[in-house]
Amino acid sequence: MSAGPRVSIGLPVYNGELFIAESLEALLGQSYTDFELIISDNASTDDTAGICRRYAKEDSRIRYFRQPLNIGLAPNHNFVVREARGEAFKWAAHDDLYARNLLERCMAALDEHPDVVLVHSWTARIDSSGKVTRAFEYPMTTSSPHAPERFRSILFDSGGDDDYGVMRLDVLRRTAMKESYHHADRTIIAEIGLHGRFYQIPEWLYFRREHPGQNSRGTIRTRCVNMDPRRASRFRHPTGRLYGEYVWAYIAAIQHAPLSARDRRECYRYLAQWFSTRALAARNEPIMPESLDPLPTIPVDSVVPRWDTRRVL
Repeated sequence: MSAGPRVSIGLPVYNGELFIAESLEALLGQSYTDFELIISDNASTDDTAGICRRYAKEDSRIRYFRQPLNIGLAPNHNFVVREARGEAFKWAAHDDLYARNLLERCMAALDEHPDVVLVHSWTARIDSSGKVTRAFEYPMTTSSPHAPERFRSILFDSGGDDDYGVMRLDVLRRTAMKESYHHADRTIIAEIGLHGRFYQIPEWLYFRREHPGQNSRGTIRTRCVNMDPRRASRFRHPTGRLYGEYVWAYIAAIQHAPLSARDRRECYRYLAQWFSTRALAARNEPIMPESLDPLPTIPVDSVVPRWDTRRVL
C-alpha cells in the first residue's frame, strides 16, 4: 500500500470560470509535486465544472467533487479539509496565483522547524490582468515562541493572509474549523496560532487577486449568509448573535488550546483589552497595512507557472 501525498491542497470554488484555469496552472506547475489537489465545486452555474473535469482528466493528482447544491463558503472549505489525506494542508482560492516554488519553500520550513504549525510568504495583490497593485511585508509577531504574544498580535494587528498558508493538518483539525459568524476567518487563525508559531518566507510568492466579481463586501448579514445560507434568518441569527459568536470563539479557542495556566490567563487579559477597545467598534473592521510605496518589482509572469491550456480547454 503506497503512502498518500504529503500535502493536500483544498480548492473550494463557486462560479470561478474566469480565473480558475490560471490558478490550476499555478498549482499544478509547482516545483514541489508530492500533493493532491481537492476541488469542491459548490454547485457552480457557469463552466467551472467543465474546466475542472478537463483538468482532472489530465492530472491524476486532482480529485474533483461537485456539491449538489450551494452549501455556503464555510462548509465548502471544511469539506476539502475532511477529504484531505496529507500531512500538511493548504486552502487555495480559485482566482489567486502562486510562485512555482511556494509549496517547496513552505514544506522545507515545516520540515526544518518542528514547532512551526503554519508557513506562508509575503502577499502581493494583483488585479484581473495579474498586475501587482499592492505589496505588503508581514506585520504580525506570529513567529514568537510565546503563545500569548502571537494571540495579542493576531487580535490587535492585521495584514497577513495566514489562512492561505501551508499548515499542519492535524493542528487544523483540532480547531473549530471554518465558521460563518462575523470575522470567522480571524478566529480560526487565532486558534491555530495558540497551537504553535508561524513562519513567514520574506519574499512575494503569493498573489491574491482583487476583482469586481468578489463577494467580500456588503453587510455583516450578507457576508455571513455567503459563508453559510443557514444564516439567512434574522430571527434565528440576529446581528447580535453573529457578533457574539465571534467573541465567544476567541474564548473557546483559549479554553481548548494546549496552554499553561499562566499563558491562558495572559491570553484572557489580552482578549479583555481587545473587547473593551475594539470588539464592537467600527474600527475593528480588518485594515490592511500600508502598501509599499514605491511598489517593488515583482516579476509575476516569470515566477508563476503558466501551462499551455489549449490542450485542456
